[in-house]
Amino acid sequence: MTAVQHRTTRVPLETGGTTVTESRRSKATRFTLAGLRLALGWVFLWAFIDKLFGLGLATPDKGAWINGGSPTKGFLGKAVAGPFEGVYHSIAGAAWADWLFMLGLAGIGIALIAGIGMRLAAVAGGLLLVLMWTAVLPPENNPFMDDHLIYAGVLAVLALTAAGDTLGLGKMWARLPLVQRLPWLK
Repeated sequence: MTAVQHRTTRVPLETGGTTVTESRRSKATRFTLAGLRLALGWVFLWAFIDKLFGLGLATPDKGAWINGGSPTKGFLGKAVAGPFEGVYHSIAGAAWADWLFMLGLAGIGIALIAGIGMRLAAVAGGLLLVLMWTAVLPPENNPFMDDHLIYAGVLAVLALTAAGDTLGLGKMWARLPLVQRLPWLK
């Protein structure tokens, strides 16, 4: 059996020049989680941009929110025959639902990309994703699992691991007096 050596580097801490060692694996994990955070942030932000302007990928120009289209009508109006079909059909296209949905997409996307408010973004994003999952019950290709639930799980991991601190503004955000008083804003 051979021993595996982990290469370590000295990383200065924020308090008084003390150093700790960080393994390659730990550093790779931090950067992988930061990459996932940025990618998932872009998924949310792109959905907002596409629905706002109708860039022709998922949302045609005529369906753009700025052209009078409804960001919720397409998805919720086509909710498959599941247990929540009636609920979603009744709110599809409602102005309040459109505003909440779009503000949620933009806020979650910006928070994830910036690495700030990770706990709040994870809760809001997880809730949004689970609600979207309930709109497609049962999923097309699996009895219960689909990408909405996977993304919700990834959001939880990102918040639990402070993924906003690497390649993001998470450390600076955490030092703000408001965030220190209200840690759920981390």
